[in-house]
Amino acid sequence: MAAGARVTAGIVATGSELLAGRVRDANGPWIAERLGRLGIDVTEIVLVGDRPEEMEAALRSLAGLDLVVTSGGLGPTADDLTAAVVADLTGRPLELDEHMEKVVGDIIARFADRLRWDADALAEANRKQAMVPRGASAIPPVGTAPGLAVPPGDGFRPTVLVLPGPPREVQGMWDDAVASAPMQALLARTEPFAETHLRLFGVPESEIAATLRAVGGRIDLTPLEIVTCLRDFTLEVDLRRAPGDEAAAAAHDAVVAEIDARHGSAVFSRTGETIDEILFDLLSGHTIATAESCTGGLLAGRLTAPAGASAHVQGGIVSYSNEAKAHLLGVPQEVLDTDGAVSPRAVQAMARGAIEAFGVDVAVAISGIAGPGGGTEAKPVGYVCFCVRTADGAEIVRDPVLPGERGDVRERSVVLAMHLVRRILTPRDQAVS
Repeated sequence: MAAGARVTAGIVATGSELLAGRVRDANGPWIAERLGRLGIDVTEIVLVGDRPEEMEAALRSLAGLDLVVTSGGLGPTADDLTAAVVADLTGRPLELDEHMEKVVGDIIARFADRLRWDADALAEANRKQAMVPRGASAIPPVGTAPGLAVPPGDGFRPTVLVLPGPPREVQGMWDDAVASAPMQALLARTEPFAETHLRLFGVPESEIAATLRAVGGRIDLTPLEIVTCLRDFTLEVDLRRAPGDEAAAAAHDAVVAEIDARHGSAVFSRTGETIDEILFDLLSGHTIATAESCTGGLLAGRLTAPAGASAHVQGGIVSYSNEAKAHLLGVPQEVLDTDGAVSPRAVQAMARGAIEAFGVDVAVAISGIAGPGGGTEAKPVGYVCFCVRTADGAEIVRDPVLPGERGDVRERSVVLAMHLVRRILTPRDQAVS
């Protein structure tokens, strides 16, 4: 690939439900991230309705790029027209792929008898989904709709990758799509970026912005692509540069050094892992239980989301009322009367009670005032108490006031609790933060 040349891409997500706001586009960001890993610059993500003229206009607007990826419009119904629009635009007439017709037919047949589908309609839908632009590669379906990898056509420069709408199907066929001949021809011109993915907890975007301005005052950062994003109450700082670019490498090292100097204690990942992934690994060989009040089981749900969580999650108690805290977790009535259910002493007792109830190595307790009512001057809305305790007596207790509405307070509480568990399980000499 010529020095400085980059393979560029645009993404077109189709579906009137996206424009109406009834469904959020999950495919565009996911595809963009995957293309970035392959060394492809995504310059635009476009949302269009189901009308063919809108799809054609969107594709034509991206005609100067190297790749266009579409999602949606591949089903059996009359408004699933993406394949036909792409075929017309690339000058590649649709032809029946008999092998794909059989593949799709076999998939649909599994449901046909049970659901009593109309045989004629079924055959027509099956045939529609097996129509492939001449010279294109059909990508095996995950649902019932195959994907398409279409080489550049007469008068239309980009390679077109046509994917279905359901995110599960897009993600399930991604590897096959990348392995298709048109995509491999395109990827022969790319070189993956050198990337660093820093994850920080407890640092606002404004502070990172100030840090980047300070570095930019000493060294030119333009050769380096820097993306910052606050997601799941975690600050993501992604640094991307072209391999072999010495100026970009110098800018990268300067940015990382400055972030370490100013915010090193907040960095919990340098390779992009989420707190969920890190905690799953740290809990290997341990057992954990939860005792929750204001979060109502959200933390237990988060810990049990990954496959294999049963190896370390023993259970949880949602002790929303004072009576439940006393009877299920053994919180002393004197603590509830004197300090209140939302207090450091209360969550310390809750954590001890969870360890005793489940016989675990680690317990985490949360009790707070999520709002919108219930706050006082001494304990305002957002005041949340945490205790993470190990069976051998190590303990971390925190009682911050968290910002946001009720949902924000509850979700922030879950993330903060996970980070406190991370800290108590991370040996000091191995800690990232």
